Amino acid sequence: MADFFQGLVMGFREGLEAFLIIAIMIRYLSQANKHEYKKHVWTGASLGVLLSVVIGFILFLVSRALGNLDSIAKLWESFASFLALLLVSTFIVWMIKNGSNMVKDIENKIDINLSKFGIITLSFVLIAREGTEIAIFTFAGNYSLISIFIGILASLILVILIFYSLVKVNLRTIFNITLAYLILQAGFLLGYSIHEGMSAFKDLGYLASTNPIFTKLFDLSSTVLNHKTGIIGIPLYVSIGWYSKPEIIQFVVQYTYTGLMFTFWYLQIKKSRNHLKKE
Repeated sequence: MADFFQGLVMGFREGLEAFLIIAIMIRYLSQANKHEYKKHVWTGASLGVLLSVVIGFILFLVSRALGNLDSIAKLWESFASFLALLLVSTFIVWMIKNGSNMVKDIENKIDINLSKFGIITLSFVLIAREGTEIAIFTFAGNYSLISIFIGILASLILVILIFYSLVKVNLRTIFNITLAYLILQAGFLLGYSIHEGMSAFKDLGYLASTNPIFTKLFDLSSTVLNHKTGIIGIPLYVSIGWYSKPEIIQFVVQYTYTGLMFTFWYLQIKKSRNHLKKE
């Protein structure tokens, strides 16, 4: 249930970003009376989706091939989680810096790349980025495909309603909520990567089970705070990537990363407000 909810939110978040990008590009080209370029948006978006599916299929084959090799599978999961972390961290930083000006940023890029090749490339890169994140997140986080699909479908319906002015929503609020959740999930991926990596090195004989690196910060797995079965632990696991018996290094690194990201976000908001006051 926890993994289903995480997959649902992740699919909604990434799908919302992708569909909004397409909607922004289509609307701007219509307003600029450049209707002949709109078909190139769809061409680029389709190529971006295709690349994402190919990457997802490759990850699926690799995961299945390593499925019976427990130690190697743990190494793969550790690597995939870290790769997803790098990708999503880049996106988080971009969103924190430019999220409030996303529409203007895309419109400026359209003006700069206003040609058949330019529009196809721009649409392709923007959509491929979102699709690749979904593909890597799916296999790094072990999310169910159906939960991701439902999340993407929900985001598509919302964007269609917004595009045709059938509903009015505060997109900034939605983006802020989902961005906060994304930061927490990125921290979770980092903690998961460390945990699985250490476990793999232990199974392969490179680290002894008595190594101090495996020292637990606490063990609450027999309480309601158990992250897999506990009535309180499961919601905490879904929301903040909680583990009921984390290694010290896992806990410290995971929440240091999370704290630094939220601090960076706060400083950027403060910087933007000070800039507006000066104007």
